[in-house]
Amino acid sequence: MARPRNNPGDLAELPTELRTDRPKGDQIREILENLTRSLAVGTVLPSERVLAERFGVARMTVRQEVDRVVAEGLANRRPGGGTFVAEPRPSRMLASSFSQDMINRGIHPGAKVLEHRVGAADEDLARELEEPIGTPVLHLVRLRTADGDPMAIERTTLSLQRYPGLDEIDFAEKSLYAELSTRYGVTLGMVSASIVAAPPEPGDAELLEIDKSTPCLIITSAPRTAADQVIEFGRSIYRSDRYDITVAYRAT
Repeated sequence: MARPRNNPGDLAELPTELRTDRPKGDQIREILENLTRSLAVGTVLPSERVLAERFGVARMTVRQEVDRVVAEGLANRRPGGGTFVAEPRPSRMLASSFSQDMINRGIHPGAKVLEHRVGAADEDLARELEEPIGTPVLHLVRLRTADGDPMAIERTTLSLQRYPGLDEIDFAEKSLYAELSTRYGVTLGMVSASIVAAPPEPGDAELLEIDKSTPCLIITSAPRTAADQVIEFGRSIYRSDRYDITVAYRAT
């Protein structure tokens, strides 16, 4: 990801005043959107104070529109570094592997293993995995990156009774779904998921290198094989300022 440049967007390119026949917030948002499309990735945008003074509006009005542009993924905030033009964010099909999806877009996927632990399924987890209580499971937590930039924290649990030896694999170097396919013959079938927009927990925000107020996507899912067997139970957090989730479905 390009780092913020020190030269803010040229104010000469901005209108000198707002129209009186349209809401001021809408106009400021359009100005910011146009700036993010015309300036190079990493260029620092004019500050909230500068924009508020130029257009004679409350700083809170400007902040609300900056928040919207950030939520749309057109700009990023960096603590102490201002707001800058963001790189176009990748979009992932929900029913796909993170690694393969990034590779398909010419982006290098990466992973840092934060937790790799064997445990036993309690009542709730056994129900989600459709396995007996006490079944040995692998708890796997990874920080996922795209070209080195943090994108998501994926937390998942898999049955070691169903996938014996899975706990012996180093998933800092291996794709989970590639290993499931080659070692265990897993073919992805139906994926149902709950997607909720929410701010990150403080620890997750630090790992993702985002502000605590940045909206994130919390995805809870239990994908199944083509034979209708639960593959994993996961609850992951994705940066919504850098990532889109695409859901494909067939109307009946």
